[in-house]
Amino acid sequence: MYRICLFPGTFDPVTLGHVDIIDRSLNLFDKVIIGIGKNTSKIPMYSEEKRLEWLKEIYKNEPKVEALVYEGLTAECCKRVGAKFILRGIRYVNDFEYEKAIADMNRSLDSSIETIFLTCLPKYTSVASTLVRDVIRNGGDVSQFLPPVVRKSIKQMNIDHRQQTIQST
Repeated sequence: MYRICLFPGTFDPVTLGHVDIIDRSLNLFDKVIIGIGKNTSKIPMYSEEKRLEWLKEIYKNEPKVEALVYEGLTAECCKRVGAKFILRGIRYVNDFEYEKAIADMNRSLDSSIETIFLTCLPKYTSVASTLVRDVIRNGGDVSQFLPPVVRKSIKQMNIDHRQQTIQST
């Protein structure tokens, strides 16, 4: 049996916590598809194209990993890509409560889909994209939370933004 899983999320930005979950899932699945979900209730800091570019760069040498952008129900995306598993990372107990409700809904929509939960390593417990974005917005150093390609890209974007600000004044 070929085991395909979908790891859905916003990945805004991609963090070392995301990478940890993906890397540790590679022994469990034959293919891991990272699904960047379009969430109409969230305004992302980084474009879908940029997040997709980051993920493709991080996993360019890993043939078991693909990345895509999807809209709509995660269960429907699973059907489109042939995934029978949804992968979710858990940091805290309250993450599990929230994620279990989503897993139950996905199972109600398609009983053939199982959600697999991986707990993050303790060093990534505090690494949440929401918190990382707050630190970025306030000019803090997020380098310890981001993969090198993301860190470099964000640093360059910040330099470009400062230069545009200087030029427009």
